[in-house]
Amino acid sequence: MMTNPTQRLTQGQFSFLPDLTDAEISAQIQYGLDKGYAWSVEYTDDPHPRNQYWDMFGMPMFDLRDPAGVLMEVNHCRQTFPSHYIRMMAFDSTRGVESVAMSFIVNRPQYEPGFQLERSEEAGRMMRYSTRSYAAGMPENERG
Repeated sequence: MMTNPTQRLTQGQFSFLPDLTDAEISAQIQYGLDKGYAWSVEYTDDPHPRNQYWDMFGMPMFDLRDPAGVLMEVNHCRQTFPSHYIRMMAFDSTRGVESVAMSFIVNRPQYEPGFQLERSEEAGRMMRYSTRSYAAGMPENERG
């Protein structure tokens, strides 16, 4: 049985590791730039695993080739939304479509509310399970 001893949100790469430092984030950005990936910064205050559509901070950085410029955008997002989840997304367009090649969280709120497991009994003794973010019970911009 696999458990999450940190009780932290685990989405994307590096999710079971301690938070990345800015130097480690820059190294990952450089890796993506060397591969020809375009970076974007996204944020949310509702980190439900099925919430794939986070809000984009600024425009995708198709033309940046310096990790310092991308990290500057990350830090600007951190200042604007300090109590939100922020993730980096690297897009690979080598196959003619924009597909996500890398994704990892670079900022977390100080308090992560977690998820509630809801169980319901259906016809024929069938059990259905779903998860609901505790943060979703509060109004937008007041979560976290």
